[in-house]
Amino acid sequence: MKRFVLLGAGGYIAPRHMKAIAAVGGNLVAAMDVNDSVGILDSHFPSAQFFTQFEQLEAFVDDERRAKSPVDYVAIASPNFLHDAHMRFAMRAGADAICEKPMVLHPEDISRLRALEDETGRKINTVLQLRLHPAIIALRDKVMAQPEGKKVDVDLTYITSRGNWYLKSWKGSDSKSGGIATNIGVHFFDMLHFVYGDLQENIVHLNTPTKAAGYLEYARARVRWFLSIDPNDVPEAERAKGKRTFRAILADGEDIEFSDGFTELHNRIYEEVLAGRGFGIEENRVAIETVSQIRNGPVVTTGEKHPFLR
Repeated sequence: MKRFVLLGAGGYIAPRHMKAIAAVGGNLVAAMDVNDSVGILDSHFPSAQFFTQFEQLEAFVDDERRAKSPVDYVAIASPNFLHDAHMRFAMRAGADAICEKPMVLHPEDISRLRALEDETGRKINTVLQLRLHPAIIALRDKVMAQPEGKKVDVDLTYITSRGNWYLKSWKGSDSKSGGIATNIGVHFFDMLHFVYGDLQENIVHLNTPTKAAGYLEYARARVRWFLSIDPNDVPEAERAKGKRTFRAILADGEDIEFSDGFTELHNRIYEEVLAGRGFGIEENRVAIETVSQIRNGPVVTTGEKHPFLR
């Protein structure tokens, strides 16, 4: 039975990691979060040790290693700005990492992590779950079957309403979350690269704390994208139904539906990791470079704009 540690046990995504660890027959031996509202542990691993200070967890993992009961995997669901340090901790502790997206905030961290992989002999696995979604795989197969050089026109729209707390938390700080394009958009940008190939152009039309938009051109697609946490951006017809989230991908006018099946994809990620087929560092590079360019690049007023900007 593989032994797991979970960092960020009090976060939104942590229960999916707990369920996935249980689904693959693993044992969560310890968890850590600065917040202690983690009663969800009782539903999955009531015997897991819990710590509110990283140093306590670090000492526990070291004691287990010395007692010949090492941790096999460190699952990382902590705030984005801590991912790099927590992956380093995992590898130096003799464990492989399973890291939530974004893997890192800065592209230059990627090479340093690769060097540490080589030094320690451990591996970083990342949660790029959309690459395992059947609808996305089918879309990629369809795109790859088209004549080389053909580009489709894509509109990507994702609005996921957040309350006032969002901007007052670490998620509202660019230095900690990477900004909205990184925090809620990085997995979509990875999906676009996975489906449509190499990134050729990256233009930013809007970049604020609550919404961002721009134009991306890939080897096989021209993409207008819009991300928002503002409930007022949800189309009026959807708001009338009481909905606060709106997700749509249109490819040459065809709706790509992939709303179902999200909740089980973490299980699939863990299955792939244990089988030695996890998504590693390099699979993340293009998406990390994309969101870094969005965060740091100029905002322009020209070019192909998403319809929601009109």
